Amino acid sequence: MRPESDHQRGLSEAARAGQAAESVNHPAHYGGDTVYEAIKIIEAVDFPQKLAFHLGNALKYVLRAGKKDPNKTVEDLKKAVWYLNRAISVLERQESANKAGQEGG
Repeated sequence: MRPESDHQRGLSEAARAGQAAESVNHPAHYGGDTVYEAIKIIEAVDFPQKLAFHLGNALKYVLRAGKKDPNKTVEDLKKAVWYLNRAISVLERQESANKAGQEGG
């Protein structure tokens, strides 16, 4: 086996740096740098401000289900359901407060 040249070593380091950047900026398990990347879809949806965090996370977990770790597909979907349940709780509290306000006013 021949030792790597300085040029080859530089290319290898650049490739590793590129992979590290991709794992932060455009992770494959979130769709990579495509129009289907989770963050791009989440940002494109006009979620009500109070629900944006919960619904965005639910969507993220649905979109990445089984991609980060195929053995955790069910776990990803359960996380999505957890965030959906939180969003439902926010809406139910909001509805209750609105009803109480209408009845009292």
